[in-house]
Amino acid sequence: MSLIKNPGRVVGAWYLLLVFAGPLRLIYIPNKLFVDGNSAATASNIAAHPWLFRFGMVSLLFGAVVLIFLTLAFYRLFKGVDWQLAVLLVITGGVMPALINFVNTATDGVVLTLASGTGFASALDQPQRNALVGLFLHFHHQQIVAAEVLWGVWLFPMGALTYKSRFLPRFIGVWLIINGVAYVTLSLTGILFPDYQDKVFLYSQPALFGELAIVLWLLIKGGDPSAPVTFSESLGSTGNT
Repeated sequence: MSLIKNPGRVVGAWYLLLVFAGPLRLIYIPNKLFVDGNSAATASNIAAHPWLFRFGMVSLLFGAVVLIFLTLAFYRLFKGVDWQLAVLLVITGGVMPALINFVNTATDGVVLTLASGTGFASALDQPQRNALVGLFLHFHHQQIVAAEVLWGVWLFPMGALTYKSRFLPRFIGVWLIINGVAYVTLSLTGILFPDYQDKVFLYSQPALFGELAIVLWLLIKGGDPSAPVTFSESLGSTGNT
């Protein structure tokens, strides 16, 4: 079956693109350029590697666009299961996180200008620019902490739709809901008890593999509403209705 004729594999392909887009700005650049508690060193690193930082900004924009198309592909896959839940998935998993990505891209643009000392930033002295770099990067981080709620909430309708679909494994649907709870817990921990966020993230690892499970299933097995899987294939799905 071709990719286009299998809506599940289309979703898997978009999801895979998102997996490639996310780590650059979320993980690699902070580890490479940011010095915890030292805004001056961080600003210096960003100024010394402006193109790496710009590629991070591009990855944010790319991820925002992919999110929109990913959730629309999910809508196509699940609209026959429950269109209201499918719409909720598009809003919480596509539109709203994409907007946060766009805002964070603009924030990073300000950070780059401050770190390089160009444009309006030339009117500020170096310590002021360094302090503002730290402030805007902290703002970026806090938006990610807030966005983790959406990373969790969109998995609730996705999990429910997967469970109800009967053409995808029910155990993955349950896993996705648990994954969503983990993300919401991470966000609340980051707001209420930020010192414990890393520890909670470590303990949440088994739950956070729920998204990986559905990505692999969709890429390998696909998902076709017109051809439900059997009980043995779905490891818990009830098969045809």
